[in-house]
Amino acid sequence: MTVSTQSAMHRAKSDNLKSLRRSAAVTAGSYLYEGGSLVTDWHSHDMHQIEYAVGGVVEVETATTHYLLPPQQAVWIPAGLRHQATMSPRVRSIAVMFDPELVRFHGERAAVLDVSPLIREMIIYAQRWPVGRLSDDATAERFFATLGGLVIEAIDSDEAMLSLPMSDHPVVHNAMAFTKENLHDVTIGEVGRAASVSERTLRRLFDEHVGMSWRTYLLQARMLRAMALLASPEQSVQETARAVGFDNGSSFARAFSDFCGQSPSSYRHRSASERS
Repeated sequence: MTVSTQSAMHRAKSDNLKSLRRSAAVTAGSYLYEGGSLVTDWHSHDMHQIEYAVGGVVEVETATTHYLLPPQQAVWIPAGLRHQATMSPRVRSIAVMFDPELVRFHGERAAVLDVSPLIREMIIYAQRWPVGRLSDDATAERFFATLGGLVIEAIDSDEAMLSLPMSDHPVVHNAMAFTKENLHDVTIGEVGRAASVSERTLRRLFDEHVGMSWRTYLLQARMLRAMALLASPEQSVQETARAVGFDNGSSFARAFSDFCGQSPSSYRHRSASERS
């Protein structure tokens, strides 16, 4: 396959994810994405959306927050909210779309929610009604209204564990990007030089514009990256530890357990169970 053909396929997949077209008669529906890694452009939909990764990892960014979707988690994206999605290799993700008149939601921000076994099975069953179908029916409308109600009830207002803050401050934005690109060995001195500010100024800017220290941001970024890596069947715990800056496996296990409430091995095993 040529590079131009691969680029065309990538653009087509990205356009499909961004548009998720529906006919005027359809009030809700699903969209299945299966394929290689993909980063969409920034976009929005005229429908509410819940994104759930059946296998692999999906990341969603908004102007204020970067969300990670590991097993048993999903993200709710209100209609009109601009966002960008990143699909990991070999991902299988289901988006369920709801007309705002069918499922009422008064918030403006995205939110992470725990996916109960019931919601998970309903999301999977929702593939029976693709969002691109030409007509709706009463059974589908009742089904999606029920699913939407369950999702709204499950939305968790405490998003801290599974998200990273974003910032439009140019120095903080650049510092965040450099930090995430160099999680294996980054230091605050290197970040300051990359952002052209002193360490003292960088600490102050993070406190003022992020509401957390750079050190806390680094740890949270490392743990979220570790969660994404451990969801891959080829990634070992030790390889993950090194990739996010831990030379000592025991230190990594303690940090991960404190952050996630379970050991890296347990989390990896749960991820494998979700894929099967």
